[in-house]
Amino acid sequence: MSALQTMIILGDDPDPPPPTHRLRNTLRKIRRFHKGGSPRQHIVVLFGWLLIIYLVFRLQRYLLSRPSSPFLLCETPTHEQSHNIVLPHSPNTESLSRAWKTLQAIYDAHPPQPLELTLKSFKSLSDFPDLEDIKNHTHISKEDAEVTRHNHVQVTKKLLPYPNGLFSGQGIVMLAGGRYTGFATTGLGMLREVGSKLPVEIWVKDHEEENDEWCKELANEGIACRRLSDFMDTKLLEHGYQLKISSIFFSSFEQILFLDADNVPVRNPDGIFKSKAFTDTGVILWPDYWTHTGAPLLPYIVGLSDAASEVLRNDQTAESGQLMWDKRRHWKALCLAAYYNYFGPQHYYTLISQGWAGWGDKDTFTIALQSLRQDFYMVPHKLVTLFVNGSSSGIGMLQADPTKPAAYEPMFLHSNIIKWSIRGFFCSGCANDEKDPVALSAWEDAGSSINSHLKEHRRIFSMEHMQAMQIDPEPLIWKSFEHVACRSVWKRPDLCNRTREHMEKTFGYEFYGDGRSSNLGGGGDQICHRVG
Repeated sequence: MSALQTMIILGDDPDPPPPTHRLRNTLRKIRRFHKGGSPRQHIVVLFGWLLIIYLVFRLQRYLLSRPSSPFLLCETPTHEQSHNIVLPHSPNTESLSRAWKTLQAIYDAHPPQPLELTLKSFKSLSDFPDLEDIKNHTHISKEDAEVTRHNHVQVTKKLLPYPNGLFSGQGIVMLAGGRYTGFATTGLGMLREVGSKLPVEIWVKDHEEENDEWCKELANEGIACRRLSDFMDTKLLEHGYQLKISSIFFSSFEQILFLDADNVPVRNPDGIFKSKAFTDTGVILWPDYWTHTGAPLLPYIVGLSDAASEVLRNDQTAESGQLMWDKRRHWKALCLAAYYNYFGPQHYYTLISQGWAGWGDKDTFTIALQSLRQDFYMVPHKLVTLFVNGSSSGIGMLQADPTKPAAYEPMFLHSNIIKWSIRGFFCSGCANDEKDPVALSAWEDAGSSINSHLKEHRRIFSMEHMQAMQIDPEPLIWKSFEHVACRSVWKRPDLCNRTREHMEKTFGYEFYGDGRSSNLGGGGDQICHRVG
């Protein structure tokens, strides 16, 4: 029997009374013991009660911070568990480059008119524009609209057939490069933390944006680095929005889950490939906040109407921080979306959104599918905005699990406001690295929405909201941070120290092995675990 049990259990009846009587009797005996005991005994009792209160406090803290699912436990090095994931096969660079050059020639022969659409701001970007503003915002002459519609028809007729043998399997595609590499380290880490076993391709624009040591490290976890410059002339990519369609096009996977670098999965997404929504249609898209604001001539140009029309006005726009695509079933729609993106910054991005919030590539996928009358699945649940704990400042967009059509359950956190990179949190004074240009930790700035949370070691997510949705991603995000700061090619002793301190004080992590001070350089044998 333990000392604590000996102290509390002062009697042992052979036929114990009901629980309420037993508690009352125990309290009575404690009072009698207190009245008749010596000062030393009083101190022992007082110490015992303080110990009980401390244990209760620790238990409450554990219940408030504990993971909500078994895979959130931090008792084994998740990155090492990923070492048996097979790398994706290398794409056929020569064949895919040849296919792209063929498409590029088709696109160049059939440009939209005018080639440069004037991008104008609406009266207000906080209020959704009214119908008259939408109808009159972008001017395209009747002659230009006729030429653009004709060229669009010609492109759809000449799109390449699906190239059998070039793609295979299922996997995840993500873009990195520059500051987005920091976001990608978190997103990739979270994929493995939530249990994803799918191979991944991480794409960068060219060799200047690639880190060879990082790529060698990623290969151990079934993640392959790819360069767009190996497949195409990247000088043609004027805007970052054009990189997404290119990485999907050249990826070796036939079925793809694309994730933006700042997208943090909060549940394992592997099952989406087997979902009814994907097997039935071959494309899953997620909703954005608003409906279409495209020019009235858009439906006419892409063949959805015989004249300028409001047919798309009530359609839900897409939020492309995540999307699912089966290239075999929707190859031509992918090639048509590539056409829209090829002329996107000059023409199609403006034609599709007219400069309202969301200007870019995100709705080119939907318009291409609609133009070719191809089925797709739009997740029926509205996205949920996640706010900083105790404030009205946003964090990002929680998108629903498409395998749960009956009720909203979160799957992805597209962190479009607070982007999760450890060097953006705890890296004041970091050396300016040309391949990772972070000289100042933005979120430690006194004016940031989470400055006090970091200084006071408080959660950034509201636990009330997390418990309501039965998720708890924040401890895992920091576990991914710790891997980057202490064990990866990006490790730094000062950054590692501050990361672990925050994890200990905020979430109850503990670190053991050779001891924290001796492992600040990233000792791999120092493992974290949750204690409450």
